[in-house]
Amino acid sequence: MTTLTFIEHNGTRHEVPARSGDSVMQTAINAGIKGILADCGGTCSCATCHGYVDAAWKDRVPAPAANEQDMLQCVLEPRESSRLTCQIKVTPELNGLVIHLPESQI
Repeated sequence: MTTLTFIEHNGTRHEVPARSGDSVMQTAINAGIKGILADCGGTCSCATCHGYVDAAWKDRVPAPAANEQDMLQCVLEPRESSRLTCQIKVTPELNGLVIHLPESQI
C-alpha cells in the first residue's frame, strides 16, 4: 500500500494509506485531513485543495497540466511547489510523497 504524508501549516504530520488511482486530494479527504476543502470535488475548478509538494519530491511528481497551471493563479500564497492535490494521482511510485498544507485555502 502507498503511504502519503500531509503536514499541516502548524507542523502536525499525518501519514495515511492511499489507494492507487485515487487523487492525493481524495486520500486527504478520506483520512479527515484538515486544510483541504475540495469545494469542487476534484474537478480542477476551485483551487481549494492546494498543497505544496515537498522539495524531495519535486522531480518525481508529474508536472501540472495547463488547466491546473491556470487554477494555481487563484491560490493564496503560491509557491514554486504549489499543486492542486486533486490533479495528482496516487501511484506506487509516489509511496512516501510529502505534501505541506497552506494555512488557509480561502
